Amino acid sequence: MKFLGYRRPDGKVGIRNHVLILPTCACSSETCRLVANQVKGAVSIINQNGCAQVKDDLAITMNVLSGLAANPNVYGTVLIGLGCENAQPDDMVRLIKSKTNKPLVKLVIQEEGGTLATIRKAAAYAYEMVQEASKVKREEVDISELILGTNCGGSDPTSGIASNPVVGNLSDRLVDLGATSILCETTEFIGAEHILAKQAATPEIGEKIYEIIENYENHLRTVGENLRNGNPSPGNKAGGITTLEEKALGAIHKGGTRPIVEVFGYAEAPKKKGLVIMDTPDYDIASVTGIAAGGAQVMVFTTGRGTPTGNPIMPVIKITANKYTYEKMKDNIDVDVSSIINGEKSIEEMGEILLNEVLEVANGKLVKSEVLGINNDIAISRLCNYV
Repeated sequence: MKFLGYRRPDGKVGIRNHVLILPTCACSSETCRLVANQVKGAVSIINQNGCAQVKDDLAITMNVLSGLAANPNVYGTVLIGLGCENAQPDDMVRLIKSKTNKPLVKLVIQEEGGTLATIRKAAAYAYEMVQEASKVKREEVDISELILGTNCGGSDPTSGIASNPVVGNLSDRLVDLGATSILCETTEFIGAEHILAKQAATPEIGEKIYEIIENYENHLRTVGENLRNGNPSPGNKAGGITTLEEKALGAIHKGGTRPIVEVFGYAEAPKKKGLVIMDTPDYDIASVTGIAAGGAQVMVFTTGRGTPTGNPIMPVIKITANKYTYEKMKDNIDVDVSSIINGEKSIEEMGEILLNEVLEVANGKLVKSEVLGINNDIAISRLCNYV
């Protein structure tokens, strides 16, 4: 099976052709937004981190930012820093270059002489990059080049009964074709971790699944918190999910049935093909951001109650098995799989339909969040509060 993608100098394949205007810190985020607004084909993100962070949190932030620049959906990056932040622009350049050899330029607001001077120069760089990006033609590549992210948000019982199993079926299909599928949201494994551990390809991978869950719960205990105080969310409960364990038993279906071959950290890139787990938080936008930073070209996002979530770099295909949600939020939801609940279609049939949708999006079809311009949903996970 094939799709049409953009081959990058680092050998990876993108399904979008963005020029990224990337802020190193909160203080350069607005400047980046203003630059991106000047140039069609450029995108920016809002980065609320990058300064006044403890060491480990700063490392997470810098890894996410560099991962977004390295994502194959990005042609090249214009990096803009303020100059006095912790995420120093020169350090960011080195980190990005360690992950990719795509086009990259750097500007520092304090050195350029302020916002207007920086915008003028950055917009010129972005303009040139977009023109160069437009020369890159899509070429036919094997489906094994695809990395799929999976996520859920605003879940209700239809998520666990139908939409998550459909994504699991899609995951199995892609893994069988040699592609990669990322299962995430570590906190939503709790209560079902023993099931995932049995699915691990090796005992060591099974132990790693237990380990990432234990680490998260221990971290919360050290600050006197309990995950169950906030999860399930009020919306989950209103939809009919009463416990974290119920939520987990539905959420893990997104991973399908194939062996789990790797477990790795937040915003890291998978080293193996097949079904893998990224250790992400349950906050869906932070989880989606980490998946994009890990190199996924496309995301399938299940929702029972509905969400407008998008991403500036990676198209987010949203599906629901709740017919009422689909009817109320047709402008946000891409695929309706409620026919499973109604007994009209099987999980396998809808899995094939969803695979075709992923291929269409990979070939250039815009998802609804892209059409609406919902493209700045960014959140970066952190361990500690700001200092």
